[in-house]
Amino acid sequence: MSAAPSHPAVPAWLAVSLAALCGALAAAQTRLNGALGLALGDGFVAAAISFGSGLCILLVCLLFARKARSGVAVVTAALLDRSVPWWTVLGGLSGAFLVLSQGLTGAVVGVALFSVALVAGQTVSGLILDRIGFGPHGKVRTTWPRLVGAALAVLAVLWSVSGQIGGNLPLWMLAMPLVAGFGTGWQSAVNGRVRALAQSAIAATFTNFVIGTLALVVIMLGRAVFVGWPDRLPAEPMLYLGGAIGCIFIGVNAFLVSHTGVLILGLGTVAGQLIGSVVIDAIVPGGAGLAFTTLSGAALALVAVSIATLGMRPTVRR
Repeated sequence: MSAAPSHPAVPAWLAVSLAALCGALAAAQTRLNGALGLALGDGFVAAAISFGSGLCILLVCLLFARKARSGVAVVTAALLDRSVPWWTVLGGLSGAFLVLSQGLTGAVVGVALFSVALVAGQTVSGLILDRIGFGPHGKVRTTWPRLVGAALAVLAVLWSVSGQIGGNLPLWMLAMPLVAGFGTGWQSAVNGRVRALAQSAIAATFTNFVIGTLALVVIMLGRAVFVGWPDRLPAEPMLYLGGAIGCIFIGVNAFLVSHTGVLILGLGTVAGQLIGSVVIDAIVPGGAGLAFTTLSGAALALVAVSIATLGMRPTVRR
């Protein structure tokens, strides 16, 4: 039997750059979903709209992507014959919780503060998941640069939020993005497995959005029974772009995790999130403003990413 063809490895600098771009998009998504939740007066409905619109985009993509449709069929067949565990396709639950966190807290805490809390969870989960072998590579050795980089990233987060602890913000608003960040690392790992099985990033992303949308719609409908629906939908088209950004973010992450591992992917995303959130809070009207601790924390996070990627070798995916 001949070996499966090898696909070129993504250079480390390009993989981290793409991860950082995804992180900047995630910061923009936080701003948009937070503003949508504020305009609706209901973060649950905002989360369902964001995830549902992303699912609609992916359904259109499937019409023109035969390989993606075949990938979805492969994943479905593998689930039915139990050749892969059922939890492999549950990455969408973490994505749903992230979007829900954005809709409920993003506009209140500000994009930068939301991002640094999210970053803490991403960094810790990436280190743990790579170490125990949960990512698509199996176990990834914890080198000193990776360990120091992760520690510096956590320190950057602690410094960034130091001015807000004990203030007027309730702790649960910081806890939600923290938990969501940990889930994002797990989401990247399981979506990477689905992508490897389906041989299609679009198929993996579609699976993610199906699960996440179902979860959010059930929660939204259950809540509406008790509290009702928003009075109107906001007219600004920009507020509905969160789903499209989510498609790009999850699809690129599902592709990159096979080349970088969970930790390096998470740290690259961290840099983009912090830089993007700093820019948004500094220049976008109606933002939460920018504290010195957040700005210096973003700089420290960039140092952390640089250290963690020392000696990183791209993985050749087979």
